[in-house]
Amino acid sequence: MNIVKFVFNPIQENTYLLWDETLECIIIDAGNCSAAEDSRLAEFIAEYGLKPVMAVNTHGHFDHIMGVNFLKQTYGVQFALSSKDEYLRATAQQSCAMFGIAAVVEAPQIDIDLDSVESIKFGNTELKVIKTPGHTPGGVVLFEPQSKQLFTGDTLFRESIGRTDLPGGEYGTIIRSILNNIIPLGDEVVLYPGHSEKSTIGHESLYNPFVVEALNGEVNY
Repeated sequence: MNIVKFVFNPIQENTYLLWDETLECIIIDAGNCSAAEDSRLAEFIAEYGLKPVMAVNTHGHFDHIMGVNFLKQTYGVQFALSSKDEYLRATAQQSCAMFGIAAVVEAPQIDIDLDSVESIKFGNTELKVIKTPGHTPGGVVLFEPQSKQLFTGDTLFRESIGRTDLPGGEYGTIIRSILNNIIPLGDEVVLYPGHSEKSTIGHESLYNPFVVEALNGEVNY
């Protein structure tokens, strides 16, 4: 499986483009929000002869769905998001304005409810959908077990975790999601987060202060 990261929009969000030998591809957390960013993504897809089939979202915050409508209109992709984050999709434009960002966010209706599927497929590749609420009620991570690659959205970052002070967030829930659903996947698993640089579960178990204090029983969650 091939992975390319784009950093898009004023929030510096990580958008991931994945493809395999079939050239079918998916876009995880499409945050492109300008003509220039749309062109960067489209030019890469064209250069490699890729066939976009799905826009998949780890959660529904506006900075992660700003580019979904472009993908839908340009390539006819399906849009996958948990229905538990529908309220975030529906209010994305208002959220964008609250952050002072002058952009139009017109996220399409959900085609695939990630709350009701165990995996998503493209080409010969299958990603497991693992529910990780806490940052948002419908948050998920996407796991490719053979290559041990995990797309964590805003649940787990390099030496940090996602915010829980936004509507729908809850600290205890995100900590339980990390400890119960992410850490057991194994130290060697590579993390591709929604912001900042990649990491591993092993690194986070040693150096992420939120994870370490929870593993050591130093915090109630």
